[in-house]
Amino acid sequence: MLPTLNGFDHIHLYVSDRETAADWYQRIMGFTTVESLNLWANDDQGPLTIADPAGKIHLALFKRDEFIPSTAIAFQANGEQFLSWKAHLEEKGLTVRCADHTLSWSIYFTDPDKNSHEITTYDYDYVSKYLKSS
Repeated sequence: MLPTLNGFDHIHLYVSDRETAADWYQRIMGFTTVESLNLWANDDQGPLTIADPAGKIHLALFKRDEFIPSTAIAFQANGEQFLSWKAHLEEKGLTVRCADHTLSWSIYFTDPDKNSHEITTYDYDYVSKYLKSS
């Protein structure tokens, strides 16, 4: 019998400066430092762990001077949340690209270290009413 998993624990992101990256994620997406895991951040090679406001999504920020960003994180949202995120990201001055995938919609954007992010919704008809009419 195959063992089960409870979900993702954390996602590694490589950044040029952990504190600068944490500040960006706080300003743009509301992520805050996970204080109980700060011991790891005392080591330059360890992660600075941040979490979304609900505490369900953890990102482990690792400092790397030389790397090619290849991480892509796709967050899920309902249709209303998707449209709110689109407006929020644009209000923050981020360049966003919306893509119609026929069954879903996605917003694509990058952080200052060029890590790719996506917000996806499967509320296709709901979002289409707004995005196809504008």
